[in-house]
Amino acid sequence: MSNRPAILIIDDEPQMRKLLDITLQSHDYQVLQAATGKQGITMAALHPPEAILLDLGLPDINGHQVLKELREWYSNPILILSVQNSEDDIIHALDNGANDYLTKPFRTGELLARLRSALRSRLLDQQTPLVQMGQLKIDLESRTVSNELGLIKFTATEFNLLALLARNRGKVLTHQYLLREIWGPGYIHQSQYLRVFIAQIRKKTEKDPNRPTYIITESGIGYRLTDPD
Repeated sequence: MSNRPAILIIDDEPQMRKLLDITLQSHDYQVLQAATGKQGITMAALHPPEAILLDLGLPDINGHQVLKELREWYSNPILILSVQNSEDDIIHALDNGANDYLTKPFRTGELLARLRSALRSRLLDQQTPLVQMGQLKIDLESRTVSNELGLIKFTATEFNLLALLARNRGKVLTHQYLLREIWGPGYIHQSQYLRVFIAQIRKKTEKDPNRPTYIITESGIGYRLTDPD
C-alpha cells in the first residue's frame, strides 16, 4: 500500500484532469479522478483522499452544491479550481468550507504550493495547539502570543481574531466569516471593525505593518495567515 497522499480531482475537462494528473504524480501524489459531481462524492466516500481539487462547472451538479455535500462529513482540504472568478463565487465557496480558490488558468507551481500549505495545516491541526509561523508563536491553549522578543500583549478580541486565522492557517477567511465568528451575525457588514483589528494585530506582530508577512490581504475577499518562511 502506497503512503503517498491521495488527491481526488473532480473536473469534467479531460485535458485539465490529465494536466493535474501529470503534475501531481510527478510530485509524489496518488491521483483519483471523477468527471461528475455525483461520481466525485461517491469516490470521496469510498476512498477518502487527503485533499480534493474541485471544479465548480460540473455537468450534473453545481460545484457549490458538491462542496456543501462534501462538507457535511469530509474534513480534509478542498481546493476550488474554476474559471468562475467573480468575488461572489469565491466568497460563496470559501464560506461554504473551501480551503482555497484558484482561478483557471493557474500556474502549477502555485497550485502545488497551496496544496502543500493546506495539507500541512491539516497535519498541524491534528498535532498541537501551538501554532508557529516564522518567529511568531500562537499558543491556542494558554491564549498567549510571542515572538523573538518575548510575550506580546493582546486584547481578548485581538487574540480571538488571530486564533481564528491560526486555526485556519493558509486558508482564506472571508470578511463576512470573520465578522460573524468574532462579533456575531449582526456585524457581517461592519467591515471597519475588521480593518481596525487587523491593523492593530499587524502593528504588534509585523516588523513593517505596511508590508505584512503574516496576515495577508486577499483584496475584496478576506485574509489569510501565512508562514513567511
